[in-house]
Amino acid sequence: MRWRAIGMLQAAARQYAAARELNVHRSVIHRLWNHYQRDQNASRRPGSGRRRITTTADDRYLLQCARRRRTLTERQLASQLSAAAGRSISRQTRSRRLHEGGLFGRRPVVRVPLSPAHVRARLHSAREHRSWTREQWGRVLFTDESLFNIKNDSRRAMIWRGPGTLYRAPNIVKRDHYRGGRLLVWTGIAANG
Repeated sequence: MRWRAIGMLQAAARQYAAARELNVHRSVIHRLWNHYQRDQNASRRPGSGRRRITTTADDRYLLQCARRRRTLTERQLASQLSAAAGRSISRQTRSRRLHEGGLFGRRPVVRVPLSPAHVRARLHSAREHRSWTREQWGRVLFTDESLFNIKNDSRRAMIWRGPGTLYRAPNIVKRDHYRGGRLLVWTGIAANG
C-alpha cells in the first residue's frame, strides 16, 4: 500500500485524492511522501522494541510439537524446543507463541469408548422405552450430583487445542475406567403415591 501511494503521488495525484483512494487520513500520505523524498525509501522504519528471540522456524517447530502430541506439558515442550533451537526460551515467550498460533491449554473431553455390544444395548433400551408416559418416567430418578473416583486420578490433564475444536477426534481422551457420572435409579414407587 505504501508503494501504491508513492506511485500515485509520482503520477501527479494530489495527496487528498491518494488518501481517499487508499482510505487513510491525509496526514498519513503526507508523512509517507516526506519520508520518501528524504530517504528515497517507503519501507517502514524498524521499531524501537526488543527483537523477537524466536525465529519463525522456532515458532513453527513449537506449534508442530504441540499439535502432534497434544498432551505434552509446557515443560516438555520447552525441553524439546531448547534441544532443537540450542537456547532456552522463557515460559512467557513460549506461551505467547502458542497463543499466537491459536493453541491454548484446555481440559480434554473425556468419554468412555463404547463397544458394539454397548451400542446395541443402548439402542435396544431406547427403543424399549420410547413409548413410556410421563408417569412411568416419573418413577425413575436421574442424578448426576456426585462424582465418585474409584481411582485416585484427580490430576488435571491438559491438552493443546485451538478455539472451536473441542469435539474433534485428537482432542478427545478415551477412558475405560469408571469416572463417575450419571446414575439411573428405579424407585419402584407407584404413580399414585
